[in-house]
Amino acid sequence: MTRLDQLLNFLHDSPTDAFLTFAIAKEYEGMGDREKALQYYHKLSIENEDYVGTYYHLGKLFEKIDQVENALTAYKKGMEIAQKQGDRHAFSELAAAKADLADED
Repeated sequence: MTRLDQLLNFLHDSPTDAFLTFAIAKEYEGMGDREKALQYYHKLSIENEDYVGTYYHLGKLFEKIDQVENALTAYKKGMEIAQKQGDRHAFSELAAAKADLADED
């Protein structure tokens, strides 16, 4: 059984677990399956909107597939959530990613 299979089984047992959904998205991304990774990041952003770790990785994935506007939107959303949570570290990472992307335009 692969790591992905294990994660999918765990998610089946705990369908609202944000970390498992995130881990599955990262696993698909690592396998090069960007479409599946996007599906799981999107699921996470809908079902666990406050899971701030989603937005940096989602934005980076959007960058890889040349969806700049979607990447900027992901970074902005993540910055709003990080600010609301008082998570300065996440906020600064997201702000830097957004600024780097905006500089490329």
